[in-house]
Amino acid sequence: MADKYDRLKLDNQLCFPLYACSKEVVRRYKPYLDKIGLTYTQYITMMVLWEKGEIGVKALGERLYLDSGTLSPLLKTLEKKGLLERKRDEEDERNLIVRITKKGLALRDEAVDIPLKMGACLNIDAEEAQTLYRILHKLMSDF
Repeated sequence: MADKYDRLKLDNQLCFPLYACSKEVVRRYKPYLDKIGLTYTQYITMMVLWEKGEIGVKALGERLYLDSGTLSPLLKTLEKKGLLERKRDEEDERNLIVRITKKGLALRDEAVDIPLKMGACLNIDAEEAQTLYRILHKLMSDF
Protein backbone atom coordinates (compact mmCIF):
# COMPACT_ATOMS: atom_id res chain seq x y z
CA MET A 1 0.00 0.00 0.00
CA ALA A 2 1.35 3.41 -1.02
CA ASP A 3 2.12 5.93 1.66
CA LYS A 4 -0.29 8.90 1.55
CA TYR A 5 2.74 11.21 1.50
CA ASP A 6 3.95 9.72 -1.80
CA ARG A 7 1.83 12.35 -3.55
CA LEU A 8 4.14 14.97 -2.06
CA LYS A 9 7.32 13.48 -3.55
CA LEU A 10 8.89 15.75 -6.13
CA ASP A 11 9.28 12.84 -8.55
CA ASN A 12 5.51 12.31 -8.49
CA GLN A 13 4.67 15.87 -9.57
CA LEU A 14 3.75 16.82 -13.14
CA CYS A 15 4.35 20.49 -12.34
CA PHE A 16 8.04 20.00 -11.57
CA PRO A 17 9.25 18.65 -14.93
CA LEU A 18 7.10 21.30 -16.66
CA TYR A 19 8.71 24.01 -14.56
CA ALA A 20 12.25 22.65 -14.94
CA CYS A 21 11.92 22.17 -18.71
CA SER A 22 10.43 25.62 -19.18
CA LYS A 23 13.25 27.21 -17.22
CA GLU A 24 15.93 25.29 -19.13
CA VAL A 25 14.42 25.94 -22.56
CA VAL A 26 14.29 29.68 -21.82
CA ARG A 27 17.90 29.50 -20.61
CA ARG A 28 18.91 27.91 -23.93
CA TYR A 29 17.23 30.74 -25.82
CA LYS A 30 19.35 33.34 -24.02
CA PRO A 31 22.50 33.29 -26.21
CA TYR A 32 20.42 33.62 -29.39
CA LEU A 33 18.25 36.36 -27.93
CA ASP A 34 21.24 38.25 -26.52
CA LYS A 35 22.48 38.60 -30.12
CA ILE A 36 19.30 40.43 -31.11
CA GLY A 37 18.95 42.34 -27.83
CA LEU A 38 15.77 40.73 -26.50
CA THR A 39 14.72 38.85 -23.40
CA TYR A 40 12.54 35.78 -23.84
CA THR A 41 9.39 37.68 -22.87
CA GLN A 42 10.27 40.47 -25.32
CA TYR A 43 10.90 37.83 -27.99
CA ILE A 44 7.50 36.17 -27.63
CA THR A 45 5.90 39.61 -27.69
CA MET A 46 7.71 40.40 -30.93
CA MET A 47 6.65 37.02 -32.36
CA VAL A 48 3.01 38.06 -31.94
CA LEU A 49 3.72 41.43 -33.56
CA TRP A 50 5.62 39.81 -36.45
CA GLU A 51 2.53 37.70 -37.02
CA LYS A 52 -0.19 40.30 -36.45
CA GLY A 53 1.47 43.66 -37.11
CA GLU A 54 -0.96 45.35 -34.71
CA ILE A 55 -2.88 44.08 -31.70
CA GLY A 56 -4.71 45.42 -28.67
CA VAL A 57 -2.80 45.26 -25.40
CA LYS A 58 -5.57 43.25 -23.75
CA ALA A 59 -5.54 40.66 -26.57
CA LEU A 60 -1.74 40.56 -26.48
CA GLY A 61 -1.77 39.85 -22.73
CA GLU A 62 -4.30 37.05 -23.24
CA ARG A 63 -2.25 35.56 -26.08
CA LEU A 64 0.95 35.57 -24.01
CA TYR A 65 -0.66 34.71 -20.64
CA LEU A 66 0.79 37.93 -19.20
CA ASP A 67 -0.94 40.35 -16.83
CA SER A 68 -0.89 44.11 -17.34
CA GLY A 69 1.67 44.55 -14.55
CA THR A 70 4.15 42.52 -16.59
CA LEU A 71 3.05 43.66 -20.03
CA SER A 72 3.10 47.44 -19.48
CA PRO A 73 6.81 47.79 -18.60
CA LEU A 74 7.67 45.22 -21.27
CA LEU A 75 5.90 47.24 -23.97
CA LYS A 76 7.45 50.46 -22.69
CA THR A 77 10.92 48.92 -23.02
CA LEU A 78 10.23 47.64 -26.56
CA GLU A 79 8.90 51.06 -27.50
CA LYS A 80 12.09 52.73 -26.18
CA LYS A 81 14.07 50.32 -28.38
CA GLY A 82 12.01 51.53 -31.34
CA LEU A 83 10.52 48.10 -32.05
CA LEU A 84 6.88 49.02 -31.50
CA GLU A 85 4.62 51.96 -30.89
CA ARG A 86 1.69 52.23 -28.53
CA LYS A 87 -1.36 54.34 -29.30
CA ARG A 88 -4.90 54.76 -28.08
CA ASP A 89 -7.65 53.14 -30.12
CA GLU A 90 -9.38 55.92 -32.06
CA GLU A 91 -12.77 54.21 -31.62
CA ASP A 92 -12.37 53.58 -27.90
CA GLU A 93 -9.76 55.63 -26.03
CA ARG A 94 -9.78 53.11 -23.16
CA ASN A 95 -8.06 50.55 -25.38
CA LEU A 96 -4.35 50.66 -26.12
CA ILE A 97 -3.08 49.34 -29.46
CA VAL A 98 0.45 48.10 -30.12
CA ARG A 99 1.88 48.32 -33.64
CA ILE A 100 5.20 47.02 -34.92
CA THR A 101 7.62 49.58 -36.39
CA LYS A 102 9.88 49.20 -39.42
CA LYS A 103 12.79 48.58 -37.05
CA GLY A 104 10.75 45.90 -35.26
CA LEU A 105 9.85 44.26 -38.54
CA ALA A 106 13.51 44.31 -39.65
CA LEU A 107 14.47 42.48 -36.45
CA ARG A 108 12.44 39.50 -37.72
CA ASP A 109 15.20 38.78 -40.26
CA GLU A 110 17.72 38.48 -37.44
CA ALA A 111 15.42 36.18 -35.45
CA VAL A 112 14.20 33.91 -38.23
CA ASP A 113 16.68 31.07 -37.52
CA ILE A 114 16.20 31.00 -33.74
CA PRO A 115 13.43 28.35 -33.80
CA LEU A 116 15.61 26.03 -35.92
CA LYS A 117 18.58 26.52 -33.62
CA MET A 118 16.41 25.81 -30.60
CA GLY A 119 14.92 22.71 -32.22
CA ALA A 120 18.42 21.38 -32.78
CA CYS A 121 19.33 21.70 -29.10
CA LEU A 122 16.32 19.72 -27.82
CA ASN A 123 16.66 15.97 -27.55
CA ILE A 124 13.32 15.06 -29.15
CA ASP A 125 12.37 14.25 -32.72
CA ALA A 126 9.73 16.05 -34.79
CA GLU A 127 6.95 13.58 -33.91
CA GLU A 128 7.69 13.84 -30.17
CA ALA A 129 7.77 17.64 -30.48
CA GLN A 130 4.33 17.63 -32.14
CA THR A 131 2.92 15.34 -29.45
CA LEU A 132 4.33 17.52 -26.68
CA TYR A 133 3.00 20.63 -28.42
CA ARG A 134 -0.51 19.16 -28.60
CA ILE A 135 -0.47 18.07 -24.95
CA LEU A 136 0.83 21.43 -23.70
CA HIS A 137 -1.73 23.37 -25.73
CA LYS A 138 -4.46 21.11 -24.39
CA LEU A 139 -3.33 22.00 -20.86
CA MET A 140 -3.12 25.70 -21.76
CA SER A 141 -6.70 25.71 -23.00
CA ASP A 142 -7.81 25.17 -19.39
CA PHE A 143 -6.13 28.37 -18.17
